Amino acid sequence: MRTIVVILMSCMVATGQTDPDRVLTVGSKKFTENVILGELVRSLIQSSGIPSEHRAELGGTRILWEALKRGDIDAYADYTGTIRHEILAGESIESDDDLAEALARHGVSMSRPLGFNNTYALGMRRDRAGKLGIRSISNLIGHPELILGFSNEFMDREDGWPGLRRAYGLKNVDVRGLDHDLAYRGVRDGALDVLDLYTTDAEIEYYDLVALQDDRDYFPSYEAVILYRSELEDSAPWAVEAIERLGGLISERRMVAMNAAARLDGIPEAVVAKNFLAEVLQIEVSVEQESRFDRIAARTGEHLMLVLISLFFAILVAVPLGVAAFRGPRSGSLILGFVGVIYTIPSLALLVFMIPLFGIGAGPAMVALFLYSLLPIVRNTHAGLVEIPVSVRESAIALGLSESFRLRRIDLPMASGTILAGIKTAAVINIGTATLGALIGAGGYGQPILTGIRLDDVGLILEGAVPAAVLAVLAQLLFGMAGRIVIPRGLRI
Repeated sequence: MRTIVVILMSCMVATGQTDPDRVLTVGSKKFTENVILGELVRSLIQSSGIPSEHRAELGGTRILWEALKRGDIDAYADYTGTIRHEILAGESIESDDDLAEALARHGVSMSRPLGFNNTYALGMRRDRAGKLGIRSISNLIGHPELILGFSNEFMDREDGWPGLRRAYGLKNVDVRGLDHDLAYRGVRDGALDVLDLYTTDAEIEYYDLVALQDDRDYFPSYEAVILYRSELEDSAPWAVEAIERLGGLISERRMVAMNAAARLDGIPEAVVAKNFLAEVLQIEVSVEQESRFDRIAARTGEHLMLVLISLFFAILVAVPLGVAAFRGPRSGSLILGFVGVIYTIPSLALLVFMIPLFGIGAGPAMVALFLYSLLPIVRNTHAGLVEIPVSVRESAIALGLSESFRLRRIDLPMASGTILAGIKTAAVINIGTATLGALIGAGGYGQPILTGIRLDDVGLILEGAVPAAVLAVLAQLLFGMAGRIVIPRGLRI
């Protein structure tokens, strides 16, 4: 098993970037403001003459932080409050100098503040808050019946809901975790009463929300900064100089306006960043606009790579495991139990578990898909062999046929229909599960789906969902045709 994983990872590296010239990689979290800041940093680095790329919407804070430390990305935008209370939680940090020293111990440097504070707040619809007489977070104490909906990261962060609940003594029972952008729609439609806000969100004004007063000063300052690998100061000083040019240039009002342009007006984040650089720094950068066809073609190639490579190695491993499970009842129970346990791990959790081992991108996504493919193929291989009539097996033994000959010429051909059904099931599951790979930078059809959810753009969601569904249907048809070749004619239904 370990050998197969090593081979699998080698193939993944071969499919990745092979350009000998270093390309600096900028990452961003999966919310609009961070994507815009990522585009600003990428464009500035590019304008300094250093090749750069932007891997957008990689997930939450921990994924970006681990990717930065591993060297999978070279820089990303974060916030001082998040760094203090989430990334470096437990370390004694009293000043900005302490913060810089703590980051340096991880090989990370921090830029000057960009000029705006994007702190947390709790928000409600203005009419709802006015009707209940709620102006501050303390007022929520008298309304435990209200439904609270918070972003998943806010639900678990110590500077989020757990600490806020203790600080204010909130007793609300119905508290739900969901995507930040979906929470806005929930409040708009009345399904939620309270949500967490980023104070630079354009939706606050758009949905006529009110930010409740933090009357106990719970939320700290969240000054926007750029975190980058310290080794860039020696290996790419021009990139560091480009990053530092953003210091103090972005006011809160300007950041809100850029968020509104992307979220409400539908202007691509790269164009928003381009316009800012032209207006503020008089830097002209080019923005490539792909057609929908080009985007779908690129995502199809990425998705097929994820599915085909992981499925190929899963077949190489799972069929022998299924045979081994059939031959030994005791080992069979262990093998089936092992692949069954892997299959019960939630797909998103399995993807995140892969990051410390393999980093971000296609690598961990392929390993996760490989592991998910094992169960249906192992189980069907085992079941197909078990279903072979005992009389057939006894006749082969009576003829003096060797065990390997019986396996190759009798057992596997007779079980081929069931085995192929397991491979088909694994392929279809892989096609759907691979969309989650976009959360860790693997691309594929999940990328437009994630972006569409974030921007409330049904067209973008369909741009990923429809091709994924079509690919699943094509896979079933192809396996149906393959059955005519693989399954012996006498065993076809």
